[in-house]
Amino acid sequence: MEILTVWKLRSVFITAPGIILSTILMGSLSLISSIWDRKGYTQHRIAQAWARMVLKVGFMRCTVIGLEKLDPSQSYVIVCNHASYMDTPTILSVLPLQFRFFATVGLFSIPFMGWHLSRAGHIPVARDNVRASLKSMGEGARMIRETGVSALLFPEGARTEHDMRPFKEGAAYIAIKAQVPVVPMGVRGTRDALPMHCWRVRGGPVELFIGDPVETKGMTLQQRGTLTQELQDMVAALAGQTVTEGE
Repeated sequence: MEILTVWKLRSVFITAPGIILSTILMGSLSLISSIWDRKGYTQHRIAQAWARMVLKVGFMRCTVIGLEKLDPSQSYVIVCNHASYMDTPTILSVLPLQFRFFATVGLFSIPFMGWHLSRAGHIPVARDNVRASLKSMGEGARMIRETGVSALLFPEGARTEHDMRPFKEGAAYIAIKAQVPVVPMGVRGTRDALPMHCWRVRGGPVELFIGDPVETKGMTLQQRGTLTQELQDMVAALAGQTVTEGE
């Protein structure tokens, strides 16, 4: 018989109920606030509070390095490696920016979370539909230009169990289209806190490394491949990972 360790008991009796209750509570507040705030600013602040709750009940401690490189008055396209479901709460909890996600369509059907994503202005992406993906990227660039908010993408397209996957060109496309800088980031420790194929949050220290923004003014869409490769190399270095085909 498997001996239940402290972190497993903690995950079952504290972390899992805490995440569920905080998601219901903050999701409800987000939905209510959307009645008077159609731009999503209040919903984003509520999401940041939710993220800090998730890290707290998950017994995760986040250290951020390079925060001074960000200008809260500037719009960015933010790119990061994707190692765990805990990446998003980690990023949300520390970045002093109003930003929106590019999230898979399936997340929008989850109660409370999906309602928040829809009402707060986050953008659904259908990975297996090229035409719909191009439309989403165009909407993202327009959103950045017209509202001044930033956008967060995980260019690998999905979580990885070990090393990083090669980056897709969507983030570079959006940044060039909107003519805003791209911020590379690397997250470490979230895969240990919540591995793939596991629902129990183990907790522990996580780190978010923020790189130097890469300017895109004057770039054309024909340069998106070169920019994508540059961003992939920067994120891999920040995350302390290598890139593997088919990961």
